[in-house]
Amino acid sequence: MTVFCIGATLMVNYKELVEFIVKNLVTQTEAVEVESNEGKNESMKKILIRVAHEDVGRVIGKRGATINAIRLLAKAAAVKAGERVDVDIVED
Repeated sequence: MTVFCIGATLMVNYKELVEFIVKNLVTQTEAVEVESNEGKNESMKKILIRVAHEDVGRVIGKRGATINAIRLLAKAAAVKAGERVDVDIVED
């Protein structure tokens, strides 16, 4: 995870954070794609996760526990930086 500190402002690379977590969960790491988009304003980030069909269940987890934990970690990092982040998994 890359963290930049510019003055008193913290900049976190949420894409790298989520990609690191997801790659350590799945069996097909080469199929992991994490995309980062700007939201409605500069302080809103949207992270989209794509994994192999066989690994979707691993990333979601029972009752969504794993994806919710990933979301929680990203949001915790965003709070420190004064930003908002939304993490979603894309099923093709």
